[in-house]
Amino acid sequence: MAHHELNHHAVTVIEWCQVSPPPGSLPSTTLPLTFFDLPWFYCYHPVQRIFFYEFPYPTHHFLQTALPNLKHSLSLTLQHFFPFASNLIVPPHPHVPYIRYQDGDSLTFTVAESTADFTLLVSDSPQDVRDWHPLVPTLPSPLTMENGTRMVPLMAIQVTVLPNSGFSICLAFNHLAGDGKSLHLFMKYWASVCKARGDLASLEGYSLSLPSHERDIVKDPKGLKLMYLRELRDSLSEIMEFAGLVRDVYTNKVRTALVLSREHVEKLKKWVSLKCTSYASGALHISTFVVTCSLIWVSMIKSEQSKGNCVAKDCDELCYLVFLADCRGFPEFSIPSTYFGNCLASCIVAMKRSELVGEHGVVEVANAIERKVRDLKSDDLRNAENLMSDYRELWKPGKSVLVIAGSPKLAVYETDFGWGKPKKSEVVHIDSSGVVSLSDCRDKEGGIEVGVALERIRMNNFTNILDEQLNNIIVCE
Repeated sequence: MAHHELNHHAVTVIEWCQVSPPPGSLPSTTLPLTFFDLPWFYCYHPVQRIFFYEFPYPTHHFLQTALPNLKHSLSLTLQHFFPFASNLIVPPHPHVPYIRYQDGDSLTFTVAESTADFTLLVSDSPQDVRDWHPLVPTLPSPLTMENGTRMVPLMAIQVTVLPNSGFSICLAFNHLAGDGKSLHLFMKYWASVCKARGDLASLEGYSLSLPSHERDIVKDPKGLKLMYLRELRDSLSEIMEFAGLVRDVYTNKVRTALVLSREHVEKLKKWVSLKCTSYASGALHISTFVVTCSLIWVSMIKSEQSKGNCVAKDCDELCYLVFLADCRGFPEFSIPSTYFGNCLASCIVAMKRSELVGEHGVVEVANAIERKVRDLKSDDLRNAENLMSDYRELWKPGKSVLVIAGSPKLAVYETDFGWGKPKKSEVVHIDSSGVVSLSDCRDKEGGIEVGVALERIRMNNFTNILDEQLNNIIVCE
């Protein structure tokens, strides 16, 4: 049994095993990468998503009753969602990378026990980011074959029991395997099979979505795949070397989940819409997403400033907001909602720091984001030719970049394995980079949960500024 302690709570590994689709249930399969997948080679950090569930029983009860069902239903699920049990194959140039499943391929599944306080872990109050790290699985390192080909595992899962209170399911996966929509399609299928105790026949009446692995449905009129492969070629071996070495330095960071109620959001939309008419010609569609991102970005930049002026930072410095839009269902692609893989268009908004911290910051930002969303709807692949170079530029040290991860549309709180909806679900890796996550809200219909991780002092600044902005808006109505 492996054993390590962190922040006063111990985690003991009870079991390491491999879970694969049922033997012989599907043939060896290869999937090409599309131009939607390739930019994610630049995403060094695995995606980490955690779910907490109530389970007020001792560990031995969990191991005897819940665990066999979780494993069996996962095996049945991987039969359909096989890329998560597959490897990314990166052969030497001039061959191109692809995903390969062979009979017997599996993912690493860890079972552990923790002495942590379940109530604290699922609370919305600020907590040390390191409290969750022992609950997160480590993706196995890539293997290098004799001919230089690399095999990169794509997913690992850890289930951690917190005796007499609950358990967590945490997934770490490589973004090249798929996006958030793919992950949550997988999670909901696994949860439904688990709830039905592996009895697939009993699920026939339910609208359980099976994934589509039809890669040739992704049309590439601009020849982006070849363009991206050419750009990746020089940096691919460096990326592969670096991928296994990402180690984060955690200073005094805390994470918190802020909840914007539907009432907050509606007032914000109304207020921004009124103000925006004086900024823009034509009717603007000020959505929940637009106002939430505007409020978060402005509060984030203001929380860095010294007393609200530009003394601490250069006023003319450009700050960047990156958000992703799901292209499934966009008319020019006609890709089904069940498409498994990456299907995201990247949007980058650049604004001067002085605009963000100015008097009309939230309104100006909302205007800029809304314009990007409108551009995207008229041409999903606008500027896609420059995406790789834009990304390389953005991730240079010293740039102010905020990335929005997740979406309330993914409905994470509808993932019920048979123990009710999650007490909490969160993107763990927001603590390692400039990422803020959005999700639906567990208890407030129509509300939005915002996951943030910052140094403790800055977190206080950020939450105070956010509250102040919301209060001012309500007063100004």
